[in-house]
Amino acid sequence: MKEIYFITATNTNVGKTKASEIFLKKFASSGKKVGYFKPIETGVFDIPEDGSKMLNLAKSLNSDFDLSINDVVPFQFKLPAAPFVASGGINIDINTIKEKMTNLLLFCDVLIIEGAGGLMVPINKDYFMIDLIKEINPDDTFLIVPSNLGSINETLLSINALKSMQIKHTWYINLYIDKEDFPTVTLPFYKAYFDKLHFLNQGVK
Repeated sequence: MKEIYFITATNTNVGKTKASEIFLKKFASSGKKVGYFKPIETGVFDIPEDGSKMLNLAKSLNSDFDLSINDVVPFQFKLPAAPFVASGGINIDINTIKEKMTNLLLFCDVLIIEGAGGLMVPINKDYFMIDLIKEINPDDTFLIVPSNLGSINETLLSINALKSMQIKHTWYINLYIDKEDFPTVTLPFYKAYFDKLHFLNQGVK
């Protein structure tokens, strides 16, 4: 049985690529052949930086995943902006993304898909990252959230968006910013509001 996990976040630069690395290693350590897919990467000048790093990791963990960067990152744009903007408004073919995903699954047991930006980042004018997640229908969606002041609002908005689309998800706190203040500024609410917390930096279960 093939498994698909989609990694998204509350915003850009929150830790999706770091989470991809953690989960690739986690599933590989359990004996599964892993693969990586980043359908869209923006801010690409020579090669996709994030995609290349994770492709090399996937190859080192699974020798069968001997694919090119164009297989793993089919849509590459120079402008560091939302895909719709970076593409110049040219339609990004969702069927191409799904076909690429289906092909990558031939080379792995578990495919980690890394999104671009947050859930409401536009891929096309009326099609957002959350729509792609819904259409792919992964086994689980991993929402990465930051630890800084203001992250409660972003976290709740993102979780509610996933719930509204009936998308199965697990959320992980990435302790990388304002770590010293997190226990007093943000953590008390999370402990009061949620039954269970997951920390990306403390290992994943």
